[in-house]
Amino acid sequence: MTTSRLSVRLSRLLNMIPYFIANPGISAADAAADLGVTTKQLMSDLNQLWMCGLPGYGPGDLIDLSFSEESIEVTFSAGIDRPLRLTSTEATALLVALRSIVDMPGMVDPTAAHAAIAKIESAISGGAPRTADDARVTPVEAPAVATVRSGLARQHALRIIYYSASRDVVSERVVDPIRIVLVDDNSYLQAWCREAEGVRLFRFDRIEAATELTEPARPPSHAATEAAASLDLFQDDPAVPLARLRIRGDYGWVLDQYPMHRLAVHPDGSLEATMRFATLDWMARLLLGFGSGVTVLGPPELIAAVRERSNAALAAYRDAGLEELE
Repeated sequence: MTTSRLSVRLSRLLNMIPYFIANPGISAADAAADLGVTTKQLMSDLNQLWMCGLPGYGPGDLIDLSFSEESIEVTFSAGIDRPLRLTSTEATALLVALRSIVDMPGMVDPTAAHAAIAKIESAISGGAPRTADDARVTPVEAPAVATVRSGLARQHALRIIYYSASRDVVSERVVDPIRIVLVDDNSYLQAWCREAEGVRLFRFDRIEAATELTEPARPPSHAATEAAASLDLFQDDPAVPLARLRIRGDYGWVLDQYPMHRLAVHPDGSLEATMRFATLDWMARLLLGFGSGVTVLGPPELIAAVRERSNAALAAYRDAGLEELE
């Protein structure tokens, strides 16, 4: 781990000189934000660079910098005027990473990501220009997604129209955005929900509309602690009802699609699992969709709700003269 950290720092140090040459007089805070480090780490890196240079290590050989937290400028680069080139392995890894997140709503600006992909592909191919056949159409970002990213970047509050799958309702909320996160192959806005008075995760593909407000985002001071805890999407909250289910062996895939906790595997291959749910009506409809693949073991009110809906469906079939259909 120590070797890995040193390698990362070395790469950062070698690329900092071309960066500061391209951005003369930039402040430490702005540079730290661009480079993904803290201001304290950046100042430490600059002190390290100050003592690096070519063999001989005289005043004319060492990298020379004029820096403070207000302004940073390179006065002698010791020949390090261009960023490091990517190896083919590094470029391929970067392409794979970019392509894996470019279609995830909210994770990156798709226009910028596709431009970066095109540049990397061109570099890998030796700089050959892309033909019309090679060109890819950049996907258009949904307006709600673009608005959320803008609100987060400008630290503005947002008004969103959101579909909650657990409660099967659409609601309007005012939220203070904190960050965008990727959890289980889905992208989420993590934000302080003023209505719920807590940190919540809002899945991007369920945000139906968003409006950026003029007021600044103002999550409370304790929101940062809650933000870390809320990344566990399906916390075992005893206040939320718990369904106990028996899942047929050939329906085991439902455990990958829904927030279930497996309890046991029976000799016949069936599985026993639990799942938290917000409303009885929504859970009953979900379970009916599985047909005979999932059997409800508890609680009693959920068993009754599923039985009532099943009987109503059968009665509707009888009334329509379809009881012979399978």
